[in-house]
Amino acid sequence: MQITDVRIRTMDNGGKMKAVASVTFDDEFVVHDIKIVEGDKGYFVAMPNKKVGEVYKDVAHPLKAETRKRISDAIFAKYEEVAGEIPAKEPEETPAF
Repeated sequence: MQITDVRIRTMDNGGKMKAVASVTFDDEFVVHDIKIVEGDKGYFVAMPNKKVGEVYKDVAHPLKAETRKRISDAIFAKYEEVAGEIPAKEPEETPAF
């Protein structure tokens, strides 16, 4: 599966969420509302989620670490192009299921 398009909407609200991305795969499938967030250790990508009770659960996420890295790298590259800044990325973490 190839990433064929990445679109970024930057946020200029002074908060921790810096942008929202939409990623298209194989020109056939798109995932919206992937967030670029500034954390304590740098920027990270947060997959789309919804609140279930008191916690947030991902509604879409990669199953493999290398897929997460490809998606994150593509999003950060486009964010750098659009926002004109290079985010210092956090180390990759394995998602909790």
